[in-house]
Amino acid sequence: MSPRPSKYKSWSSINNWLNETLCDELKGRITYFFTVFRQAHDHPHCAAIRLDGKELVRFKWINMYEQEYDDAELVKQGVWLSYDELFKVMKPKWDENITYSGDDFIFAVMKFHDMPIADALQSEDYIVKILAILDKRVGKRTLDKIRETGEYLSYPDWVRPFYELRLSL
Repeated sequence: MSPRPSKYKSWSSINNWLNETLCDELKGRITYFFTVFRQAHDHPHCAAIRLDGKELVRFKWINMYEQEYDDAELVKQGVWLSYDELFKVMKPKWDENITYSGDDFIFAVMKFHDMPIADALQSEDYIVKILAILDKRVGKRTLDKIRETGEYLSYPDWVRPFYELRLSL
C-alpha cells in the first residue's frame, strides 16, 4: 500500500550504498535481497535482510494485497483515508504482522538515504530504524544510550534482533 518509491538507478546501486553504510563488524555478514517478479502483471517486489545467510526478515509481495484489504475494510465502514492516515491507523497491526512488501522496503531505504542518522533512529518506520541501527554512523555513545533506555525491547519481535545484534558487538 506504500506509494511508489522515488526512482532509483538500480537495485545494485542501492545495495552497494546499503553495504557501504554498514558498521565494520557487520560488513560481509548482513546482506540485503530484493527481487522483482517481472513475469507477473503488476511486477510485485520481495525483499529480505539476512545475517550470515540466514533470513532475519522478509517483506513479501503478498503483503501489499493485505494492506489493500485493510484499506477496503475501512472503506466498507465508510472510512476513507489518505495513505498517510491509513498508515497511522494500521501501523500497529502491520508492525505486529510484518505486513510490509518489497515496495515498502525500497520506500524506507529511500527515506533513510535522505535522513540524518539521529532522525532515522527516532523514525516511526521500523524498517528505517533497522537500517539506522546497522549504520556505521551509530557510535559507541549512541549504542550505550540505546542499551540504557532499553526502548528497543518494546519493538516488534522482528525488529529487536537487529538491535540485539548491534548491541552485542
